[in-house]
Order: sequence, then structure tokens, then C-alpha cells
Amino acid sequence: MNDLSDNQSEADIEPPRGDAANKSYFRVTIRAPIHKVWAELTRTDAVLPFFFNGVCKTPGLAVNAAMRIQSKDGKYTSVVGDVLEFEPPYRYAHTFKFTNLDDPPCIVRYVLKEIDEGTEFTLINENVPLGTKTEKYMTSGGTFITQNLKALIETGKPTFGGRFVLLMIRLSAPFTPKQCRSENWPLAKK
Repeated sequence: MNDLSDNQSEADIEPPRGDAANKSYFRVTIRAPIHKVWAELTRTDAVLPFFFNGVCKTPGLAVNAAMRIQSKDGKYTSVVGDVLEFEPPYRYAHTFKFTNLDDPPCIVRYVLKEIDEGTEFTLINENVPLGTKTEKYMTSGGTFITQNLKALIETGKPTFGGRFVLLMIRLSAPFTPKQCRSENWPLAKK
């Protein structure tokens, strides 16, 4: 689950304290300048294949702004949250809750660091409720996001496995639960 480089540890990013309140780390090196990785990560005007073909909707990415991950047509909202941290091009964090689950929200952090090979990208999931579907989805989602963000930036398309997952998402769209309809999750301005 943790994709850490040989010369770094989790403590180089943010050291766990106490029982660490269940953090998981996903790290990858992307052969591209940091500004390119940041621009792709924070796009709000296009489908994001590494976010399961979701579109990030927000009144503006800034601390305290609401954000939603919606289907391309805007009909469904899969994730809701609020921006907690926004420091271009190095750090971005938001609360995270799946709209189809009753689990409490957790926190997702993205940390970018310039390195000789390009950009070190780290996704950190924090306070994920243990033993829940949210935990299961976020564990596989962390790997999917890091691998497909890297592939998209380096090659212009998601991984082969990522493209297969995205096809399955498109095929299963008609079965999206009604509770995920976007009218149930309005994008409130703060």
C-alpha cells in the first residue's frame, strides 16, 4: 500500500503521532515539472481520469471552499468535501466523504516535491474509519490515483488497467444510487 522511495520514509512527509489515527501513504515519482503535476491535479474544467473520470466542481479552490467530484454530465456526485489547505504548487488537502456511504468524512492530502527526476507526488489518507467500505475504497483508490496520474502526465493516457476500470465505471453508471444525485449534494458557497 505504501509506495515510498528508497531514500525516504513516511516521517519525511508528516510524522505519525500517537496511534497515527490510521494514515496511509501512496507515493510516486512523476517525470514532469511540479507545475505540470499541480495543474493536472487541480483542474476544475475537465474530466480527471485519475479521479475515476470525475470532474472537480468548486466555487474556487481555496481554503474553506466546498468541492465536489461529479460525473461528467453533473448528474451524480460521488465525493463531497471542503478544502482545508491550498498552497500551490506544493500542498492541497480536503475533507472527503463518499456520498453513497454513511461513513464519517476523512482527510485527503496531496504533497508535491520537486526532485531531480521531476516531481515526487504523495497522497495521504488520514482518519479513514477503520473496517469500513470507505477504508477499502480509499486503499485501492490511492493506488489507482497515483498510478494513473503518473501515466496521464507522462504518456497522455491512463494505464491499461486504469482504462479498463474507467470503462467499467461508464458501463455501471445507470446503476448509480439515487442518493448520489447532485441535487442531494448542492455546492454551497462559503
